[in-house]
Amino acid sequence: MLKSRIADHRLQIVTLAFCIAFAAIAAAQESPTPTLSSTPEEFPSPSVSPEESVPLSPTPEQTPPLSPARSVRISFVPPPMEGTISLGVYDEAGKLVRVLHQNAQLNDFAIGADALATRWDGKDDRHQDSPSGRYHARGYLIGPLKRQDLGESSPPSTESETNVVNVRLVRNPLRKDKRPVVELAIGFDSEESYLKTSDGLPLFKVSETPNVTRTRIAAKGENAVDIWQDEGTSMHQYRISNVDQMMAFDCGDFELK
Repeated sequence: MLKSRIADHRLQIVTLAFCIAFAAIAAAQESPTPTLSSTPEEFPSPSVSPEESVPLSPTPEQTPPLSPARSVRISFVPPPMEGTISLGVYDEAGKLVRVLHQNAQLNDFAIGADALATRWDGKDDRHQDSPSGRYHARGYLIGPLKRQDLGESSPPSTESETNVVNVRLVRNPLRKDKRPVVELAIGFDSEESYLKTSDGLPLFKVSETPNVTRTRIAAKGENAVDIWQDEGTSMHQYRISNVDQMMAFDCGDFELK
């Protein structure tokens, strides 16, 4: 009798579970889950006419060609003298286009078996592309120049007060020319003043005085120059000695594509 009741109870449970499942399936079929949809008026599809269509990627004919890197290798045999190096690039008219190195050490260059090398990116000192053509590179090795601060002083009112002075340099034994002469002048910017060649190549720092307004230079014997610079409130005098302890070198001509 007990076994018969247990069997009847299990049958009732199975029957009830089957009925619940059947009802759930029927409800799902009668009430399907709604899906999101939009009419053309609510979200119009974009349309582009053939005349207005733009290709996603340009054809090979439309792709602009890549510009090659305008990098020029410049090499030179260093003069046989200790010192720093200033090097510039000049155009065919002899105008300074780019100061490549200013008071650089030997390890600032790539050191080869028999020459030093550097590279020019084809830009001028304003970081603008220089036109294609022939260029020339040359520079100076600057020896042990000495600077003296002589304090406030007014320049003498004599003919020796000029904007440039001529200095005879040490002859470079690697070149066949005679002992060269260079014209020296004074340059300045918002941060410092410096000894330079008359064509603008910086050679030696004179002072870190900002906002100099004008300068004067005069020869002091064969191997020194006196410099006066207006610093706004006074004229200041400096003397640079051993200016003859410099040696010129040449890197030759090259073509910029």
